[in-house]
Amino acid sequence: MLGFAMKSVTQMVLGSTFEDDQEVIHFQKNHGTIWSEIGKGFLDGSLDKSTTRKKQYEDALRQLESILKKIIKERKGGNFSQHIFIDSLVQGNLNDQQILEDSMIFSLASCVITAKLCTWAICFLTTSEEVQRKLYEEIDQVFGKDPITPEKIEQLRYCRQVLCETVRAAKLTPVSARLQDIEGKIDKFIIPRETLVLYALGVVLQDPSTWPSPHKFDPDRFDDEAMMKTFSLLGFSGTQECPELRFAYMVTAVLLSVLVRRLHLLSVEGQHIETKYELVTSSKEEAWITVSKRY
Repeated sequence: MLGFAMKSVTQMVLGSTFEDDQEVIHFQKNHGTIWSEIGKGFLDGSLDKSTTRKKQYEDALRQLESILKKIIKERKGGNFSQHIFIDSLVQGNLNDQQILEDSMIFSLASCVITAKLCTWAICFLTTSEEVQRKLYEEIDQVFGKDPITPEKIEQLRYCRQVLCETVRAAKLTPVSARLQDIEGKIDKFIIPRETLVLYALGVVLQDPSTWPSPHKFDPDRFDDEAMMKTFSLLGFSGTQECPELRFAYMVTAVLLSVLVRRLHLLSVEGQHIETKYELVTSSKEEAWITVSKRY
């Protein structure tokens, strides 16, 4: 799933250069070094204590910045038939540093969020024949034998419910942070403006007072507009949805539309998937499934 996400993200963000697998592999090495330190080294302070790790991190960051700067320069001076993410930033009248930072953040975060959403969605589908059946029926009804298009992806209402429930049940992003725009108050506590506020999303996403049977994988709960509104307020849909997650929803919907149309997704008997909570939630070990053909 990480390899699949890497190819999707690099081609959408950086363009046709990354149709070459070797370029993707080189990107993946730098990405892995940078992301592992973002998820651990900065949070626990261990990066500054290791000269070797810090040098590896800084080297990988320089290499990735060099790639992005080169592509930004090319896109500014050329006329290309394929529109990519960096083009949107260039057209937005941003300065070069802002374009570099935005494309860097999107590239790093989108790969991991997309990979983990794909992984968890498939894992949860293997646990429920009923959910998988309903998803297959919707995909078959919307696409038939026609190709997948963005317009038809938007019609996959139940698929979107499956993805929302995957984010909730997996606690995909267990923690988020945001600067307080204005002075706030909770009970008797004052939160000054520009305070960094950490949100314990992993707790809120499985609060039984909001989500009945919170540990059950149940996409039908998002058929309720009130639930979707709650989800939107948490930043997982609607106007508060981050670009990286929006991209992940689209890529995962395409993946499921291809797989579920052709295959039954089945669990591996006796497999117990343990969860590892970092910036993005993953399984501690590789998660395996089996498949059988639908036709």
